Amino acid sequence: MIDVSQITTLHRDMVEQWHRREIDNPYRGFLAVVCQQFSFNFRLWHEEDIARSREVSDARIAQVKRAIDGLNQQRNDWIEKLDDYITTDLESRGIAAPLEAPLNTETAGSVIDRLSILALRIYHLEEQLQRTNATPDHLASVEQKLAICHVQQEDLGQSLQELLDDIFSGRRRHKTYRQFKMYNDPTLNPYLYQARRKAA
Repeated sequence: MIDVSQITTLHRDMVEQWHRREIDNPYRGFLAVVCQQFSFNFRLWHEEDIARSREVSDARIAQVKRAIDGLNQQRNDWIEKLDDYITTDLESRGIAAPLEAPLNTETAGSVIDRLSILALRIYHLEEQLQRTNATPDHLASVEQKLAICHVQQEDLGQSLQELLDDIFSGRRRHKTYRQFKMYNDPTLNPYLYQARRKAA
């Protein structure tokens, strides 16, 4: 069974550690997949920060935009890997929900992705509280946002645990939903395949 508290602890621990050292993955099994998926969100967050800077050149922004596209693709690929891992685990345990069992609108992998983004948001909001040049109004606003984020994290974690418990007890069906991101695929992005045809 999957313990959601281990996932949220991983997110909290790794976001702190990766700000001090190179990105790594010390986990095994399902948590290793969680950590790998989180690493793309971690890198994506910081590329997005650069993309919004007015101080960098257009050429640098173009590089960052391409990096964001690639990281977002990997992020979504690894959401699918999270759900695929659960599918394989269910099969190995012989757990199969009946066809009439309800299906959640969001997969467990997608919820884990959302939890990882919340962990990043909480870390960076807490970082704001350490600013010595911040105004009292700014700090008060940050503290209010942090309180909301902590409630959202608790709610989302509890909902995910309930979903996983239902899935592994056979009360709810589980599927991997394929993202089929089109913008990076040269056979599906009209701009890319039309440009290739013109070049030929």
